[in-house]
Amino acid sequence: MSQIFRPSANTIAKVTLFGGILFVGLAFLAGWAYIRSPFRTGVEVPRNQPVPFSHKHHVGDDGIDCRYCHSYVETSANAGIPPTRICMNCHSVLFTDSPILEPVRESYRTGQPIVWNRVYLLAQFVYFNHSIHVNKGIGCSTCHGRVDQMPLTWAANPMFMEWCLGCHRAPEQYVRPKDQVFNMAYQPPANQLELGRRLVAEYKIERFTSCNNCHR
Repeated sequence: MSQIFRPSANTIAKVTLFGGILFVGLAFLAGWAYIRSPFRTGVEVPRNQPVPFSHKHHVGDDGIDCRYCHSYVETSANAGIPPTRICMNCHSVLFTDSPILEPVRESYRTGQPIVWNRVYLLAQFVYFNHSIHVNKGIGCSTCHGRVDQMPLTWAANPMFMEWCLGCHRAPEQYVRPKDQVFNMAYQPPANQLELGRRLVAEYKIERFTSCNNCHR
């Protein structure tokens, strides 16, 4: 009986098998790279806004404290989007004729809030509380980066679960004195681990890593 398959069929079968495995592997790596790319996460990509608000100017140059605009950050889960009247506290006398600020003046006249584009958007099944973090010594710049150097705001971190868990598992690497929470220029000292362990004990920081702490 003659052979059904030529000897080359073995080579073809092996190439097809290993080629399929390689294709699946490359597809997985491509998907992994995509979901972590700035295109998908928005990390370091400036977000366009109805008014090109510059944190660099307001925070970096003028020295305005985070809490002046985000007034609920110490007491609420939400940091709070500043109402137009906060802007007008200054801009009723500064740059009153600037065309770029017309949406702010119109919002103040009509009472209609400006619809800002969110920079960070967590999934609906993720619970995050700003107040507990800042009151436990986690600085704004730890999550949001050097906002005081951003002409237009962008996401500094992807906010992946693994990124959050890194801090929850080892808070001593990130915690800082409470009086430095809103200091954008704060740099961890050389003895950060020693300081961090002391602050973790002093602030009674718990290492919450259970699913139901954040997924409610």
